[in-house]
Amino acid sequence: MSNKTISSALISVFSKDGLAPIVKKLNDLNVTIYSTGGTEKFIKDLGIDVVPVEDVTSYPSILGGRVKTLHPKVFGGILNRQDHEGDVAELKEFDIPQIDVVIVDLYPFEKTVASGASNQDIIEKIDIGGISLIRAAAKNYADVTCVSSVDDYAEFLELLETKNGETSEEDRKQFAAKAFNVSSHYDSAIFNYFNKNQEIPSLKISENNGKVLRYGENPHQKGFFFGDFDEIFTKLHGKELSYNNLLDVDAAVNLMLEFKNDAPTFAVLKHNNACGLAQRDTLHQAYVDALAGDPVSAFGGVLISNSEIDLATAEEIHKLFCEVVIAPSFSEDALAILKGKKNRILLILNDIEMPQTNVRSCLNGVLVQDRNNVTDTLEGLKAVTNTTASTAELDDLIFASKICKHTKSNTIVLAKNKQLCASGTGQTSRVDALNQAIHKAKSFNFDLNGAVMASDAFFPFPDCVEIADKAGITAVIQPGGSIKDQLSIDYCNDNKLAMVFTGTRHFKH
Repeated sequence: MSNKTISSALISVFSKDGLAPIVKKLNDLNVTIYSTGGTEKFIKDLGIDVVPVEDVTSYPSILGGRVKTLHPKVFGGILNRQDHEGDVAELKEFDIPQIDVVIVDLYPFEKTVASGASNQDIIEKIDIGGISLIRAAAKNYADVTCVSSVDDYAEFLELLETKNGETSEEDRKQFAAKAFNVSSHYDSAIFNYFNKNQEIPSLKISENNGKVLRYGENPHQKGFFFGDFDEIFTKLHGKELSYNNLLDVDAAVNLMLEFKNDAPTFAVLKHNNACGLAQRDTLHQAYVDALAGDPVSAFGGVLISNSEIDLATAEEIHKLFCEVVIAPSFSEDALAILKGKKNRILLILNDIEMPQTNVRSCLNGVLVQDRNNVTDTLEGLKAVTNTTASTAELDDLIFASKICKHTKSNTIVLAKNKQLCASGTGQTSRVDALNQAIHKAKSFNFDLNGAVMASDAFFPFPDCVEIADKAGITAVIQPGGSIKDQLSIDYCNDNKLAMVFTGTRHFKH
């Protein structure tokens, strides 16, 4: 691999943070520096000589700065092949300077979009010259080093200092890879802005925040997480999260968002499903009653609250081996207790909006769908039976439906007094799901007399309402929509069960 000694550099950046040491080092190495606009002024203010690009191109910056570096004398200096006799001759013929380093930091397009700026302001933050410089320099990594982001300033400075202005082909190739990562991510962000209504059937996903996990679902599988975890959580304590932890955390957060701003609510999840959930006047009681839903499955689970975890609740949690505890906040004395287990992961859930699109791999491609933003409400219920659900039953029905929405299909959820009694999860038959839930509830000594039942999809036959009735359940919530709905309605009418339709199916596969 050939080494190159840097003799010239073109610098045109948005962010100047950390740039000064690089400029000073380049100057110490007697490197000729070319620059434009604000970057040129920044370098001059450091007392360092800089050649304006206009002096090279004999052309001023025009169109309010939209066109500065887009010129053959600039791109010829970057794209020439230094070992190519014809290229070398043309540089001499057309008086084109050799450029060994290109340092660029693009206009902050994504930050401008996120700020809620006007469309015109956003359009002006689509970098043209900068992105072109990056692509040219990265393409010609055989001769040119491309520093494509403020995030890489420190690495480049270290390279200058340790190698005294010399780069290897491997160095340049690594910076080129980073550059194409920057350019592809930038273009994806722009495309997604223009295609926000998804009129063009094309998917562009680009995540720069990648993290290598210990392994995937099992130790023999590699695992990675790509996303901004710190945007959603503030981690206070504990070991690194695993692949399975992250899946459970995702399920926990999406479930608890259904109870945001409600009375104190606590949930315990295992393998992406709630095994305990309760809503009470105090968080301590909510936790105690959530744990009672299935104290066996809770071992090694993920715990989540919609309210600050206080000392009394923390003391109860501390008795349980659990992987993760999530809450909007923790009192100081609660933290002191919960940090008593060094591996226990403690997370503060920040107040943010979750993504509105769900993406998952499928066959040799991906499936994409809108987030399920429909939550069943009292106002949306349609009573279909002669027996009317009481106020307490209606509250329990909505409570159960929220849990059902976030439980693997086929699912049945049984609840009473805003406590999850049991659920049947991921069954191939809805009858099996119901029988599983009833068996589980009874094994933990729940009295199902007066309990309610929620189903994620309609009943094609009356068998489920009959089984539920015989178990003591008095009210049912389901989407409706089966051609045989009347059979279930008739059974409920004959046996004085209340049933309501939501009109919305909540499959979760």
